[in-house]
Amino acid sequence: MSAWQFWIDRGGTFTDIVARRPDGTLASAKLLSENPERYDDAAVEGIRRLLGLAPGEPITAAQVEVVKMGTTVATNALLERKGEPLVLAVTRGFRDALRIAYQNRPKLFERRIVLPEMLHREAIEIDERIGADGSVVHPLDEPGARAALQRAFDAGLRAIAIVLMHGYRYPAHERRVAAISREIGFTQVSVSHEVSPLVRFVARGDTTVVDAYLSPVLRRYVERVAAAMPGVRLQFMQSNGGLTDAHAFQGKDSILSGPAGGIVGMARVSAAAGFDRVIGFDMGGTSTDVSHYAGEFEREFETLVAGVRMRAPMMSIHTVAAGGGSILHFDGARMRVGPDSAGADPGPACYRRGGPITVTDANVMLGKLQPAFFPAVFGPGGDQPLDVDVVRERFAALAARIGEQAGRAMSPEEVAQGFVDIAVANMANAIKKISVQRGYDITRYTLTTFGGAGGQHACAVADALAMPRVLAHPLAGVLSAYGMGLAEQVAMRECSIERRLDAEGIAEARRALAQLDAQARAELLAQGESAQALRVRHRLHLRYEGTDTALPVDAADEPTMRERFEAAYRQRFAFLMPERPLVIESAVVEALGESGHGATLAPPARRDGPLEPKARVRVFAQGAWHDTPLYLRERMIAGDIVDGPSVVAEATATTVVDPGWRATMSARGDLVLERHQPRPRRVAVGTDADPVMLEIFNNLFMSIAEQMGYRLQNTAHSVNIKERLDFSCAVFDRDGNLVANAPHMPVHLGSMGASVRAIIDAHTGEDARERGAAPLEPGDVYVLNDPYAGGTHLPDVTVITPVFDAAGAGILFYVGSRGHHADIGGITPGSMPPGSAHIDEEGVLLTDFPLVRAGRLREAELRQALASAAHPARNPGQNLADLRAQVAANEKGREELLKMVQHFGLDVVRAYMGHVQDNAEASVRRVIGALKDGAFELPLDNGAVIRVRITVDHARRSATIDFGGTSAQQPNNFNAPHAVTMAAVLYVFRTLVDDEIPMNAGCLKPIEVIVPEGSMLNPRYPAAVVAGNVETSQCITSALYGALGVMASGAPTMSNFTFGNARYQYYETISGGSGAGGVFDDEGRLCDGFDGTSLVQTHMTNSRLTDPEILESRFPVRLESYEIRAGSGGAGRWRGGDGGVRRIRFLEPMTASILANGRVHPAFGAAGGQPGAPGADYVVRADGRVERLRHADRAELAAGDLFVVETPGGGGFGRP
Repeated sequence: MSAWQFWIDRGGTFTDIVARRPDGTLASAKLLSENPERYDDAAVEGIRRLLGLAPGEPITAAQVEVVKMGTTVATNALLERKGEPLVLAVTRGFRDALRIAYQNRPKLFERRIVLPEMLHREAIEIDERIGADGSVVHPLDEPGARAALQRAFDAGLRAIAIVLMHGYRYPAHERRVAAISREIGFTQVSVSHEVSPLVRFVARGDTTVVDAYLSPVLRRYVERVAAAMPGVRLQFMQSNGGLTDAHAFQGKDSILSGPAGGIVGMARVSAAAGFDRVIGFDMGGTSTDVSHYAGEFEREFETLVAGVRMRAPMMSIHTVAAGGGSILHFDGARMRVGPDSAGADPGPACYRRGGPITVTDANVMLGKLQPAFFPAVFGPGGDQPLDVDVVRERFAALAARIGEQAGRAMSPEEVAQGFVDIAVANMANAIKKISVQRGYDITRYTLTTFGGAGGQHACAVADALAMPRVLAHPLAGVLSAYGMGLAEQVAMRECSIERRLDAEGIAEARRALAQLDAQARAELLAQGESAQALRVRHRLHLRYEGTDTALPVDAADEPTMRERFEAAYRQRFAFLMPERPLVIESAVVEALGESGHGATLAPPARRDGPLEPKARVRVFAQGAWHDTPLYLRERMIAGDIVDGPSVVAEATATTVVDPGWRATMSARGDLVLERHQPRPRRVAVGTDADPVMLEIFNNLFMSIAEQMGYRLQNTAHSVNIKERLDFSCAVFDRDGNLVANAPHMPVHLGSMGASVRAIIDAHTGEDARERGAAPLEPGDVYVLNDPYAGGTHLPDVTVITPVFDAAGAGILFYVGSRGHHADIGGITPGSMPPGSAHIDEEGVLLTDFPLVRAGRLREAELRQALASAAHPARNPGQNLADLRAQVAANEKGREELLKMVQHFGLDVVRAYMGHVQDNAEASVRRVIGALKDGAFELPLDNGAVIRVRITVDHARRSATIDFGGTSAQQPNNFNAPHAVTMAAVLYVFRTLVDDEIPMNAGCLKPIEVIVPEGSMLNPRYPAAVVAGNVETSQCITSALYGALGVMASGAPTMSNFTFGNARYQYYETISGGSGAGGVFDDEGRLCDGFDGTSLVQTHMTNSRLTDPEILESRFPVRLESYEIRAGSGGAGRWRGGDGGVRRIRFLEPMTASILANGRVHPAFGAAGGQPGAPGADYVVRADGRVERLRHADRAELAAGDLFVVETPGGGGFGRP
């Protein structure tokens, strides 16, 4: 080799460079990514420095063989919304589809709903339509399309994204629009069937827009770098972990360009060291990326980046906002790390730019980072060391504030250690999500640490996960850059198949694989790879029919693929669904070129004398300062052993060997750290509230609820649970008080606790014994949906599992999961009848039903219960499938809680279950202090009225909410069970707390709620309740906001739309506009306000809408359009959000129902703002007749009929 190679990772904070010299040895450099006073581009500057070139001197092909690079240029452009201005061309009726997306709001408890900013400047509607079966419903109007495209071009736009319905499979119209665009002169034309040929209109559309938005930015960056090194071969890392030629680098493949290099590096160096099962732990300046590797790269084909859905192959990386630059916070009770970061500028406090204190500063405070052994690149001249003095001052001040506000004396170093402990717990939870949650036993894995900050935390993270070993490569500090050099060129191609795994489906998949194979090979051959070097893998992504979890298997014969899929599925979910057919979701071809070659990094063969510390430094560990040896890694030889506590410093990283750990230098130059003293079986933590442990336990409880939710979502049958995410999982203390939940539906908040207490009351205590009720025993699981015992409405089925101690003697906790089943009987399919007047008409009522007894699933008994009601369940097998998934989710929660008890002790876990509730209570009391007394009256479309009066006791910082005067129990179904009313109260008061507090029973402790029994908000059996859960709950929240005077009403409805027949059942909630509102100071004075948001789920629901292409592929309907209803939001100083118009055409006879409100009485305005427009629902018959519907109504539809739902806008706030 006669020339240099440069392998570069341009990260958010630092740019890392590894250079291979002509003699095969390596050099490395680390520069700040942004340092405009000193250089234009960090990558070019680093190459110049290593080559010894003067500023501006060209880099030539004679000097440099190749530059392999990962870059965050595109990611930053996406995050900062600084991409190329573009126009989006979509099928008519879908101009707002990407803005509406799946309707859900990103943050459940924020009254001011902020959605990701759209990337496209303008949307053009193309007159064309292809059906889900490929039929041409409307031919392409070419003259109209050309005229619209020309107008956009004349307005100065040069990039276009083309996304037409079902274009992924039937691309003829997309191809023609693309051709017209190129003829007009568009310089960037991204077409969805080329960019992401996979089903799902919204995600494919987002991906295509991202490609058009970022590709020109990348092209300009590539040209700038190439101009500085004319003739030099330039390759870029793609999100999928493979390199590609610079000029073939596309926007959609650039998002994980930098982190992907780290995964490649981690996998290759771990395998070379003899470790085949590893967790990658890449802790950088801004965040930490964790990844799983067990012999092959794991990839995701759908992910969310910067609020944008991406359907493109990417390395499976889980990112947590706990990097070296994560800012440290104290809110008066809890210490928190992140999620915000100090970035590169100003950076941590020790960087000498006036930045905040961060995790990096905590490590400086603890002595784990020593300024004398850290690059001196700070200060005005870029030559000063880290600033220790400012770090000590800031931690001393914070320790004083914690002592004053939390009443707990902590030294500055204890504060710093506490923050590091929180960061470690956050990172350990992130690793659980990609390992334990997926069925991997990580106690048999090695933690491969890299990134600038990884080595300081690796032992602690491994201890938190009971991992036995840590690997620190000689280039761990720049491993992402080293990975660029080890990677190969990769071309990936994928397409949707969506056929059953049978002879016909496999034949179609094989034809697709052959086509994709030819495309991928051609791409790599065009980039200079030799045909002999190419390796190609064919994979099919398989899933059970009716589920969403597709797993990749190597293409083979049917029995082999089925066997491989079942092995992978069983590992992840611990069960199979043999009664369900398998579906081939997509085909993927991966073509790989020749791998890159690293370099020998063996340590020196010998050394004069024993290993001596370079210095002795003070390091704080295990609650005390230690006189600690600091070794230089370059002085270590094979076989050297270093016991903790000790520090190993090198040019690009610092590795801390914690007490109880031992580091050994291998013959390859790897530092292998292993536990040589057993880790404590139990962590010594007191039961008194501690600001550090409060945050750690809060996150641990939430993590358990989230792991339960992950299992439920991935194993359930109902679309409601899997796609609309209409479920919640929760952890309760032994008294049934909510400790933590992972809610997707606020209407489930708090109400599950009432269900748990109903089970407790039914089976424990004197009354239960006198009634002869069976006591709760290990292995028992109960199911209920009773609206008079904590339930919401009958399709929301709750499964409750008591958690016993290891001996099975006593109940320690409870776990519960609630999911919206597709049908549980009743007079209409979907169990959401608009006209029900008795609970029996809404389905099967389950009260305290033993689903599992002593570990045995009582399937026959449950089937009998589901079949024997007056209006039985239509598909009991589907109910059972969902209930099995809920039982599995609860079992996950039970296992994790018992692990927690084993680790911390029962007394500590119970104490912190109380402390997290106390913390939530204190947060709500603070907010109540700024509220004023108020009252409000809210009429419903059915003539009922909700009345509420709020009285605030400022001295006790408590409030009384009295619903006295509310209408009596209704003869219709707009009765809200008491649990729903309490959930609405809990939700409203949680939204008033402008902070990330835990959502638990503590939030309700300062609030007394009076709900007259027999009223529509606390009905008696046999009141019908289906609309109370979905409609009245929205009205309760609006009435509470009205009484508080803080915001206008959002759409006072969920606009529940159901349709079905004997074969199909489907249910969706259609969003409206959110209300505008005010921002108030601590004294309750108005200081600002905010507009409402158009077409977004509000208040008590956050359900997702099924993707248009999925909807049409599964049901005989056609979505004609779904658009924002412009001008329907109420006027005001701050405007209400607009509602929407949704038009669905039926292709075969069905019964359709609408259950809604806000059709007569619209969303009210507040503080002088105007009401929003009311909603409306009607049927347009195939012959053109229009039939208006009432707010709760049903219609029989024939093939060709159109159902139209117009949802209400939100109210305005403040006088216009």
